[in-house]
Amino acid sequence: MASYGLTNQVLTLYLKSIHVSEYRIGLFMTLTLIGDTTISYFLTWNADKIGRKLVMLIGSLMMMISGLAFMYSTNYYILLFAAIVGVISPSGDETGPFKSIEEASIAHLTSYDERAEVFAIYGVFATTGSALGSLICGFLVDFMHLDLNWSLTNSYQYIFIVYSIIALIKFTLMSFLSKDCEISDENTKLLDDKLSSTTKHHLPRLLIIFMLDSLGYGFMPSAWIVYYLKFAFNFTAKGLGTLFFITNSVDAISSIPSAYFAKALGPVKAIIFTQAPSAILFGLIAFCQNYIYVIILLILYYTTTTMDVVPRQLLLTSIMPKNEITKVMGIVNIGKTFARCIGPIFTGRLAEHSHLKYSFIISASCTLLADLILGISFLHVEINNE
Repeated sequence: MASYGLTNQVLTLYLKSIHVSEYRIGLFMTLTLIGDTTISYFLTWNADKIGRKLVMLIGSLMMMISGLAFMYSTNYYILLFAAIVGVISPSGDETGPFKSIEEASIAHLTSYDERAEVFAIYGVFATTGSALGSLICGFLVDFMHLDLNWSLTNSYQYIFIVYSIIALIKFTLMSFLSKDCEISDENTKLLDDKLSSTTKHHLPRLLIIFMLDSLGYGFMPSAWIVYYLKFAFNFTAKGLGTLFFITNSVDAISSIPSAYFAKALGPVKAIIFTQAPSAILFGLIAFCQNYIYVIILLILYYTTTTMDVVPRQLLLTSIMPKNEITKVMGIVNIGKTFARCIGPIFTGRLAEHSHLKYSFIISASCTLLADLILGISFLHVEINNE
């Protein structure tokens, strides 16, 4: 997540600096997410057969190669291919195969009673990494551009070298994963391409809900928020880095109480009661003319937006059979990524016509609709505590 925090700060600005239009930036994001979806589908669907550790090692290598491509090329199509293969995230979040496999491994290794807290700790480390990545990126770009007098384009390119270095560190750490993260031998015979009746019953409705939420997120991912703040309020790289360090820091802290909300209220109510206020705060940004109010709303938004993650993970891993969790997580994350593909290309058009702020409203509306469907469909569902 530190690597995504880095690239999130510079992706749209780098493409703009090499004279890519807003529409083609949006198209770039859409095609990247489609490519990520395809790769993630294959890797997550077969991860338990190939080996979870091996899949994550392959993903780390792809990240490293992608960062090098962004460092040494300004060709639109080479960058697009590198972003797809190296899962460079236009959303500032995990879009590749890692998250599905990591969440499945956590669910596999923990009991229901421990799972909420473990997922919360997992979320804290992830968002803390993203916060540090944002902060480091802002200071590095300003240092290279203002102190070393490098061009902005070169300054952005060197951020992708740091991305590759983090990928190398990730590869090294993944090498030490034990066999405990893998599906045990006695469960191997259960791994086939068919899903159980329980999964077939719940999964389509969950997909609609999570994909609708991600559809909204795709209209205003954090890379476009960076772009909006840069050109609407003339934020510096250091200012952007500091802001996203603060927002991701409060985001990380909020992962801890989310575990207790999930246990106290149940996962479905916890999702609705935290996500709906978050969506309203995000939509209000469109009406702000003063950057101070935008900063306040963004901080409040990031304080609440991650509180639905642990309940969502708990819901998924508790109502699905254990031997199908990797596939279910993969399908859900792939569906969410696919839904995110739709928004950026329209956001690019809105940005070209100076209407980027309306994407905040579209995003919030999709999330509120998803919450409504979730409440109608799943408030009555019993959670498996085993």
